[in-house]
Amino acid sequence: MNQPAHSVLHATATPAHPPVSLSYAERNASHWKRNLTVCVFGSFTTLLSLSMLLPFLPLYVKQLGVESPGAVIQWSGIAFGATFLGTGLTAPLWGRLADRYGRKPMLVRAAIGMAIVMSLIGVAHSVHQLVVLRLIAGLVGGYSSASIVMVGSQAPRERAGWALGVLSTGALAGNLIGPLVGGFLPGWIGIRGTFFAGGAMIAVAALLTIFVIKEDFSPADQAQHRAASKASVATRKTNYAVVAALLVTAMMVLLANMSIEPIITVYIGSLGVHANHLTRVAGVVMACSAFGSMLTAARLGALADRIGSWNVIIGCLVLTGLVMIPQAFVVHWWQLAGLRVLMGMTLAGLLPAIAKLARQSVDESKTGQMLGYLQSAQFSGQVIGPVIGGQIGVALGLDSVFFVTGTLLVLCAALAQWARVR
Repeated sequence: MNQPAHSVLHATATPAHPPVSLSYAERNASHWKRNLTVCVFGSFTTLLSLSMLLPFLPLYVKQLGVESPGAVIQWSGIAFGATFLGTGLTAPLWGRLADRYGRKPMLVRAAIGMAIVMSLIGVAHSVHQLVVLRLIAGLVGGYSSASIVMVGSQAPRERAGWALGVLSTGALAGNLIGPLVGGFLPGWIGIRGTFFAGGAMIAVAALLTIFVIKEDFSPADQAQHRAASKASVATRKTNYAVVAALLVTAMMVLLANMSIEPIITVYIGSLGVHANHLTRVAGVVMACSAFGSMLTAARLGALADRIGSWNVIIGCLVLTGLVMIPQAFVVHWWQLAGLRVLMGMTLAGLLPAIAKLARQSVDESKTGQMLGYLQSAQFSGQVIGPVIGGQIGVALGLDSVFFVTGTLLVLCAALAQWARVR
């Protein structure tokens, strides 16, 4: 039977709506788990390579011609912090480029750049070259930061907290195991050989990134999706007050964790630990917070998926602030170690939940840039924390560091509650 003429005319006259293109996360739904696995391995190896120099960094600085004990300590601190400074400066730039050209190219760039620079550090001839190379490692590197952008963008919203928690566990494991590896590897292959080994590990991560990670990204598709979204629904408007609260909270996570670092050896010494065992015990206590975070990062990320990220953020901030206070009253080093484990367990829920909210607070076309700013905020806390902790310890006493940091965390929880209402 023929279709009535008026129906044909009606169908012809009605303009067809262009199909809404799939979002970036939807296009990569079949890749995100495999990509997460590679990103976890890459974050683990790169952070292990960057942190394994901690035990022998002063020895390397001395080997490069610095003789004064005070100058050795000073240059060691500058060289170590240079990488975090570089990463904090360039993270927003790499995030913006990830939005424009894709997440995978940023991972490849970071892995190759860090593999080359790590190997070059092994042939440095002066402490100035060491500092410059460490700075370049931060400027061109940032594999962990690029991984957060990829995983945070690709994982489904209902699984994003868990995925970011798993990624955080890999990064924490690298930071935890790195100093342990750096404690014995130079004895086998030498200090310079250790840097070559680190470069080789990152090169393996680079190869896996190039050949295993898959990404469906097209600038044309991104533009089409943005146009379709604007045509169908109002574009998400950025709430800058909420974004600012998230950035401050991210900074506070690292600030709280790092505030005790400059004085922890002195504080442990005041607890009666013998001088011959002081360095070893201090290293154990420093590692306790990372160990605690490894235990709960994925679980708290999954909890944020179930009960909401704001609930996890506020709860973890309050709990971490409360766990900070008893650290001022310990009388044995193992008590401090146990409390640092608990602190790490509560801190672990913050970064995945914050990253998940940061992803949802902006339009998809700005996800990478937003997560880049989040990384900069974290590295700011990593730099500011030791400075504040050292100044408070000198001016008000070692115990005061815990009281001040705990109070700041509780105030940050109040800020998060205010942002949540907005």
